[in-house]
Parts: sequence; structure tokens; C-alpha cells
Amino acid sequence: MGRVRSKNTQLELSVRALVHRMGYRYRLHSKKLAGCPDLVLTGHKKVIFVHGCFWHRHGCPAATLPKSNRDYWELKQNRNAARDIRNVRTLRRLGWKVLIILGVWNKEC
Repeated sequence: MGRVRSKNTQLELSVRALVHRMGYRYRLHSKKLAGCPDLVLTGHKKVIFVHGCFWHRHGCPAATLPKSNRDYWELKQNRNAARDIRNVRTLRRLGWKVLIILGVWNKEC
């Protein structure tokens, strides 16, 4: 689990590079906004979340639970998914447009 990063993942870096090549400028991980979005395009009032398969449990086969301490991980993933929904609702109520990019790590996703 020590190798699983929460910031600067390969997928996140790829999304950043793409957004930058498209000509947009952004802030990273704004703690002022609900959910600490991965990219914040302040001038456009848009945020981008990059969700990995494991932590955000978007339903693909790569989101499997570890074999040890399964009860803990199931509860953790369920809480993460509920928190994600709350954060998106909060941001939308505040007038932000929200884009969620789901991680695709293998052919099974």
C-alpha cells in the first residue's frame, strides 16, 4: 500500500499535460474547495478530479479489496465513494462545473 499515491499519479500527470496543451492554466489540489480537486480552473469555475480504481471504487475489476483486513477496506472504500458524492454536490451548489476522470489501469476497466 505504500506505493499507492494520492497525488501526482501517472494518470493525474497525463491529465495535467493534456489540459496544459489545450491552453488551460490551473491550480493544483486547492484545499479551499470541497474534496481538494486535483485541478482547478478558477477562471472557468471548473474542477477536475482524477479518481483511481482502488480508492474511489468506480466499479471496475481493478477495484478489488486486499485479502487481509477486508472489512476495513470495504468500509474505507464505501466511505470514500460517499464522500466523493458529497463533495461533488457541494461544489455544484456553489456553481462549479465538475469533471471526474476515472482511472483506467488495465484492459479490464
